[in-house]
Amino acid sequence: MSLPANLVDRVAIPAISAPMFLTSGPDLVVEVCRSGLVGTFPALNQRSTKGYADWLDEIEERLVPFPDSAPFGVNLIVHPSNPRLDADVQVTCAHKVPLVITSLGAVSDLVTEIHGYGGLVFHDVINRRHAEKAAEAGVDGIIAVCAGAGGHAGTMSPFALVQEIRSIFTGTIVLAGSISTGAQIFAARAIGADMAYLGTRFLATREAMASEAYKRMILDSRAADIIYTPNISGVAANFLRPSLVAAGLDPASLPPKGEMDMSREAAVWKDLWSAGQGIGAIDDLPPAADLCATLIREYVEARRALTVDPPVG
Repeated sequence: MSLPANLVDRVAIPAISAPMFLTSGPDLVVEVCRSGLVGTFPALNQRSTKGYADWLDEIEERLVPFPDSAPFGVNLIVHPSNPRLDADVQVTCAHKVPLVITSLGAVSDLVTEIHGYGGLVFHDVINRRHAEKAAEAGVDGIIAVCAGAGGHAGTMSPFALVQEIRSIFTGTIVLAGSISTGAQIFAARAIGADMAYLGTRFLATREAMASEAYKRMILDSRAADIIYTPNISGVAANFLRPSLVAAGLDPASLPPKGEMDMSREAAVWKDLWSAGQGIGAIDDLPPAADLCATLIREYVEARRALTVDPPVG
């Protein structure tokens, strides 16, 4: 397993609770980290850089009594339309955030800044070309966002994308896309990834900042209810079809695609809800700590089952 030293001894299983726009916050991050998985949130979930700094203060303070907890991470959107990027990077460096997840742009200068205080940088990609750029920028890990992932996602099979990334990158590979169980986390390892990235599964927890209606829609929906389109925010993403209908949109005839603009993303995503195709495996809304315990148990059981089974042939 290709994990950095400051992760390998601090996680119960190789899994990250993905940073979910508008729905990941301190409560979810703290409970996930206390339970042995990496908890993360997007900096833009706070409306200002000061609010972002306040959240970092809160998370750090709440984790002090738990020195053995897993590290936490922050997602920074590296896109020209994000006016807060420079200020948020300064706050990130001042707090020495252990893990920084970058999206929509791999910038070597930012990587150098994070490495300057000993932090790690993982970067989202949806294809080999983006992975090559991330590797050139010097990132520590690449997140393969494959078909079926919630939020901004790609269309490649995990079998194809993980293999292609591994052929050009020796660092940590994280697999995202329809992962909802501990057995699936182990399966990610089996196909060559080092860690798994779970978003929608953690959206359906008590600590997630999603509305009760949003959470209920996840429980009531299946993979067939997911629609993949660039027409909502300018970048292709997976959305819950029932939320589009509830907002008065026709999924078969969405407004034309526009350019992505981070200044209006919160308004776009407030009522048009995202989820991944893994929703079919979700039928409860547990506390995050209970979910982490279940994932750890399922992961261990899957590893044991495949280890003790006799070889085929």
